[in-house]
Amino acid sequence: MKENLDNKKEPTSDIEKLKLLMSYWINHNNDHIRDNEKWLKKIVNLGFEEVGHELREAIKILKKGNRHIELANKKLEQSGVPKPLIVPETEKSQKSSKEKNQSEKPLNFHLKQIGVIRTPYIDNAPYQPVDEDEGDFRIVVDSQYIDNLYKLDGFRYIYIIYYIHRVKRELSEIVSPPWTNGVKVGVFASRSPVRPNPIGISIVRIKGITNNEILTSGMDVFDGTPLLDIKPYIKDLDTKHDANYGWIEDMDDREHLLLHIRGIPHDY
Repeated sequence: MKENLDNKKEPTSDIEKLKLLMSYWINHNNDHIRDNEKWLKKIVNLGFEEVGHELREAIKILKKGNRHIELANKKLEQSGVPKPLIVPETEKSQKSSKEKNQSEKPLNFHLKQIGVIRTPYIDNAPYQPVDEDEGDFRIVVDSQYIDNLYKLDGFRYIYIIYYIHRVKRELSEIVSPPWTNGVKVGVFASRSPVRPNPIGISIVRIKGITNNEILTSGMDVFDGTPLLDIKPYIKDLDTKHDANYGWIEDMDDREHLLLHIRGIPHDY
């Protein structure tokens, strides 16, 4: 599912903004640390021991600073959990039917970012993953979740579940998917990124796993997209042989649309 540059939903409070910022700081700092460690090896191999010593000390400071940000982020998450409200039994028995109906309203809750998705896409991204797409495609899992990757490399494909953080368009119940010449369907009958909950799901191929980084085939998300979850794609369990194309089967230009859905390059 493609994120759209024109779509952006701003955090509703300073706390939410700070949570997003700290996750970004952590991942951004880790990128710099990796670059510094790469150049440290080059400097030492060239014989510049004194330069290497200073750079090594700088890396230690960067890592220490990043650990404090991780701790601050963890404490912020913990402090944000509301304490349960204890209501006396006498008050419970006095609730009106109206209050009971109000208590059945949908819950509001937040999800935790567990990493970040790195892609070459800054301004434009494909509508679906392109398996042989060129560029740097990585899933960087936060260091505290590295053990969660145990035995994931045994799978060929994975689901990545992410927060479409650049959505800003208002939700519409009826949408017109790309390449359909104006065909209108309900948003739940589409892959539109503008949804009641802006959550994206893509299936990508694992190329390799090193420490907390998963190298993948092409992804259809913008660089810096917050990662919510990873699940293995399991043969037979996730393959439904009797699946169909729904309303797409009724389109005159069905074969053309299927080329876009499959991410197959074509001339028209």
